Amino acid sequence: MSEITFVTGNQSKADYLAAYLGFPIAHHRLDLEEIQSFELRPIVEHKVKQAFDVLQRPVIVEDVALEFAALGRLPGTFIKFFVDEVPFETICRMLDGMDRKATARCVFGYFDGTEVVFFEGKLEGHIAQHPAGDGGYGWDKIFIPEGYKVTRAELDEADDRKTYLQIKPFAALKQFLEEKLAFDS
Repeated sequence: MSEITFVTGNQSKADYLAAYLGFPIAHHRLDLEEIQSFELRPIVEHKVKQAFDVLQRPVIVEDVALEFAALGRLPGTFIKFFVDEVPFETICRMLDGMDRKATARCVFGYFDGTEVVFFEGKLEGHIAQHPAGDGGYGWDKIFIPEGYKVTRAELDEADDRKTYLQIKPFAALKQFLEEKLAFDS
């Protein structure tokens, strides 16, 4: 089997994935065009096919969404733009007097030139009254996972890993890759 490459601009994500999988996975940074959609699957499919076209080997990409119940599916897949442009405190204030429930979603996509396979994870929770914490990635300072009283950015290492593995479908991806590697050997 050809080398599988995780295409992401975030080296920490690549390192975390390789550590979780328990076998090396190449990392490549590519600037990929991202289509606009409320749904993660079309975004991931577009990105994974672009990445394959450039690298000409099996690739994995991912994308995430953070949906606020009070705003339908928004900001959803557009959360990265919110985080880049709007202070976390302002995002928290947007929901004052509204339902603060939220759903974090992640989709990984694998493409080998013929087959696109998706792996999906999600975690329910709510948006904090105020941003808090120094850990985590992206919007972790405002997202409180269901069953917790603190943001993901405030969680200890064990709870951070537990909730991260709910959002990120690493287990399903690992099983698929192990079966693919065994089959292709």
